[in-house]
Amino acid sequence: MTLPDTSLAYLRTAARAADEKQAENIVALDVSEALGIVDSFLVASGSNERLVSAIVDAIEDALIAEHDLRPLRREGKGEGRWVLLDYGDVVVHVQHDEDRAFYALERLWSESPVVDLGLSSAAEASASDSESTGADQGDLHGAADPS
Repeated sequence: MTLPDTSLAYLRTAARAADEKQAENIVALDVSEALGIVDSFLVASGSNERLVSAIVDAIEDALIAEHDLRPLRREGKGEGRWVLLDYGDVVVHVQHDEDRAFYALERLWSESPVVDLGLSSAAEASASDSESTGADQGDLHGAADPS
């Protein structure tokens, strides 16, 4: 299934905002066939709670500025470990690196097509590298696990 143009525009705006705040492993998934109530997920991560919060703020600000779009619901902002922004057709997940490795949303939705975000940064490249190489989700950065 092809994403509606509006959903794709929202994803790309959110991804650019996340990338500008140094989010890591930015991935968008077309979950429309699997879920039916939402078109897509955007998943990004940060290395600490403060960065997660900054990424979330940047995404919210960009979607308001460019599309006059505000989240219908926001969960987890106070903790800064996993923040969910529900925009109806698009749901944004910004997770702390550790939570992302543990919950492995990309693995859970692995049958869903990956959406091209048009990012030229290392964020999207490293995300597709870990998907294409089958890297363990606990190893999102491609580095060896020291344990």
